[in-house]
Amino acid sequence: MKSILKACNINKTINNKKILTNVNLSINEGEIVSVVGPSGAGKTTLINILSTLSKPDITNDCSIYIDNYDILNSTNNNLSKFRNEKIGFIFQFHELLPEFTSIENIILPNLIKGFTKIESYENAKNLLDKIGLKDKENLYPNQLSGGEKQRVAVARALINKPKIVFADEPTGNLDSKNANQLNNLFFELRKKFNNTFVIVTHNEEFANKSDRKIKLIDGILSI
Repeated sequence: MKSILKACNINKTINNKKILTNVNLSINEGEIVSVVGPSGAGKTTLINILSTLSKPDITNDCSIYIDNYDILNSTNNNLSKFRNEKIGFIFQFHELLPEFTSIENIILPNLIKGFTKIESYENAKNLLDKIGLKDKENLYPNQLSGGEKQRVAVARALINKPKIVFADEPTGNLDSKNANQLNNLFFELRKKFNNTFVIVTHNEEFANKSDRKIKLIDGILSI
């Protein structure tokens, strides 16, 4: 299988405290990988580094490649362009813009990439249909349930057809029914689009269903 992400010797120190220690990780294209571990183990720090939102401690033997692109030796402008085209993000608190409707939230990455408004709206409508929210496109976030907000966030993450999607506790604020629905959606989307998902989760049932479960304890990776 083709590797979509390769990270070697990832370390992170914050305020003189070691958060991550020599993390080495390879993830294959189309794989769903769960990152589990106790609170404070470094899971969010790791996923932020892997997803290019923050940087590790820079050492000679440290590297991160996504789709063969050298993340750590990229300029900020090139990295921003790469991130928009190849990476999707799903956050625990959905981070939808309250003044925008569902479809307006979803099209933003498409517009940044250079799609026209007409193209972006068409792409977003297709995604809303696939995630079961076709009738919610003109509603604002405060008119949606928690599960619906997260589905909109998933659609926003997928609008640019990213190679890899990172999610940090995407079901953390959902009840069990909506959490299960969202978790099942990841598998459905992988089947349709062959996206790779790297998901930080405390949901053991989902973690056990994923292709691979990796565990962080005190910043040290156990596979």
